[in-house]
Formats: sequence, structure tokens, C-alpha cells
Amino acid sequence: MKTLRVFLFLFLFLMISKSHAQSVKGMLYSNGNPVSVSMDKHRIEKIYPLKKDGSIPKTYIAPGLIDIQINGYVGVDFSGPDLTVEGVKKATKALWMAGVTSYYPTVITSDIERIKTNFAVLAKAKEDPEIGPSILGFHLEGTYISPIAGFRGAHLEKYIKAPDWAEFEQFQRAAKGGIKLITLAPEQEGALPFIRKLVASGVTVSLGHHNGSAEDVALAVQAGASLSTHLGNGCANEINRHKNPLWPQLSNDALTITIIADGFHLTREEVRTFYKSKGVDKTILVSDALDLAGLPPGEYIRGERTLVLTPNVVQLPGENVLAGAASPISKCVGKVMEFTECSLKDAIQMASTNPADFFALKELGKIEKGKRADLILFTMEDNEMKIEQTYVNGSLVYSKK
Repeated sequence: MKTLRVFLFLFLFLMISKSHAQSVKGMLYSNGNPVSVSMDKHRIEKIYPLKKDGSIPKTYIAPGLIDIQINGYVGVDFSGPDLTVEGVKKATKALWMAGVTSYYPTVITSDIERIKTNFAVLAKAKEDPEIGPSILGFHLEGTYISPIAGFRGAHLEKYIKAPDWAEFEQFQRAAKGGIKLITLAPEQEGALPFIRKLVASGVTVSLGHHNGSAEDVALAVQAGASLSTHLGNGCANEINRHKNPLWPQLSNDALTITIIADGFHLTREEVRTFYKSKGVDKTILVSDALDLAGLPPGEYIRGERTLVLTPNVVQLPGENVLAGAASPISKCVGKVMEFTECSLKDAIQMASTNPADFFALKELGKIEKGKRADLILFTMEDNEMKIEQTYVNGSLVYSKK
């Protein structure tokens, strides 16, 4: 009788375990070979090669996209006055539909209290069991950037200031330690000791919205800065052809760059040049999408700014200044392939593997046994990703069907 009970227990255990397992079939993004990827609960269990017999769907399987700079989506502004946990959930679920399985909600230059309040909301959203696995941490873009027109972009000058460590600690407490990335200007007074403190505390420092000299950039890198934010943007339209912020960042091998390759923020020639200079291993794609992304084109009032949303970008009315992107990072994957003629494997590396490796997110960015099962299934039509399914932490969170 005891033996029978043991047998029944083992049988039920195996059946329950089996019920958690699921698999997807398609073409592996890295080589186009047909595979079956099996998931057990939250992890990738095994990648099985399949025969090339025509029975496999013409759908690619890749690790989910990781966007480390996104300001909002489908009307939800991470820096806005009305941010709620429900709003963050709405944006996250919409991002799943675009193939983004994890991201850094980005808060930009604003009133100090507004920044603290919004980081507190984001921290609470990060604890939500449904969307929490998709929120990796937070990006503070500002408020310690250049106040100079052009270099500050669409950031409001009245809130820009020199680095203040006590103030940043307030932000970090509100965020419950969740700020993992900060964009700042290295030429600001006090920037170098500020960078050292940030790096010592585990925060990654990125240079952006700045007019730093070659010496400023070099000293910032020595202090611990390791990234450049949306290189080629957050920059004045007219600059000195020799002495400008671009060349020092491109030439410094210690800096990885992020770029917005949506086809509008940078020209084809800029993307090709940046890509050739840094290579696939030191380039990360970001969307820099605003909350207006996913909404109908038109004029919108956002806080203290009036913005114009076109089908392609968000602009300040009457000015040659971009305020942000109107597309998710999935659009950048196809565009970088079109502009640089790189492979799908390389494009996915820049949109998933590289950010995961750069931020030591060891569970993400690759399709390997034991990795977290963050997967996307998609087709490529005219170098444009069409998301079919999205899995986060082993759960199907979006299906086109």
C-alpha cells in the first residue's frame, strides 16, 4: 500500500510538472535554423533542433527586446503629473505587444517633488507580480544636464542644475534603490565627484545632453562613466566640426553608445558611421519613445510643454528640436538592419543581448538553457518586425491570434 501511494505521488508530481512545460517552434534568430524551445515554468529548459522539412512556421524566435530608455507609451508619461501604477501596467502591456519584454522606465528633468513622486509610483509598479518582471530598474535622464539650448533638447531649462548628491539620494530613496542608470553632462560643476559616488553606489553613468570637451569626456570616463546616451541626439544643430561632443565619445573605446535608429532621429550615414566606429558589441539600440508613441498624430499638451506628434517623431512646435520618438524599439531593429546591412542576429544583439550583458542581467538577452524565458516570436516584412507572440518569465503575455 505504501509503495502504491509513493507511485501515485510521483505520477501526480510528474503530471503537474509536465503541465507547466510548454514549447514554441520557429526559426532561431541567430542562424535561421528551425528549433523548438521548451520552457519549464520560468526558465528555458531546452532548445531542440528540428528538421528542415517545411513544417516549421516562418516565424523567428528571439530573446525579448530590452529598452533602457523609454519615457512613456500609449498616453502614459513616466514623468507626468498623473502617473499611477495602473498607468504603468497599461504601458507595460502595450510594450509586450511591441516585443519589449523588459525595460527601464525613464524619468526626465522636472520639478524635484515630481521626480520623487514618480519614482515612488514606479517602485510600487515594480513590485506588482504581473508586470514586475518586465521592469528592470529606472533611468534618470536629467536633471544634471547642459542648460544650453540645443544640447538640453526638449528638457525645460528652469529645472536643470548642477549635480547634487543629497538630492539624488532623495530620488534613490523614493525609487527604493531602483535607479540603475543616470544621464548627465560631464562638464557640469561637480560632475566628476558625483560620477564617482554614483558608480561606487552601483549606478551606471551615461553621458548625454552635454557639450563636454574631449577632456571632459576623458575625465568622466576615468571617474567611471561607461555609456553615451542617444549619441547624435541631445546635441545642438550647429557645432564646431572639430571640437564637439561626438568625436571624443566615438573615439573612446571605454564608452558603449546607445542610438535611436528609428530612421528619423539619425540619418542613415550617421547610423552607419556610429555602427562602424563602435561595432556591434558596443552599440545598444534604444527607442527614447515618449508617452505619445502609439497615439494618433496631432498636437498635445504635456505638463508645461506643447508637443507635436507626427507619424514618425515628437517635436517642439515651430522649432527644429526633437522631443522624443514615436515608435517602440522593435522599429529600430529593422531600421538598423536596413541602414547598416547588419544581420538579424546582430540587430537583436544590439536590442537585447548587449543591454543585458552591459547591465549584468545574466538571466536575459540570450536563448540558452537556464535563462529566463523572455521570448518573442515574429516575422520580418520589408525589414519590419511583426510581433506574433511575447513571453515574459515563461508566461504568454501577448498573442496576435
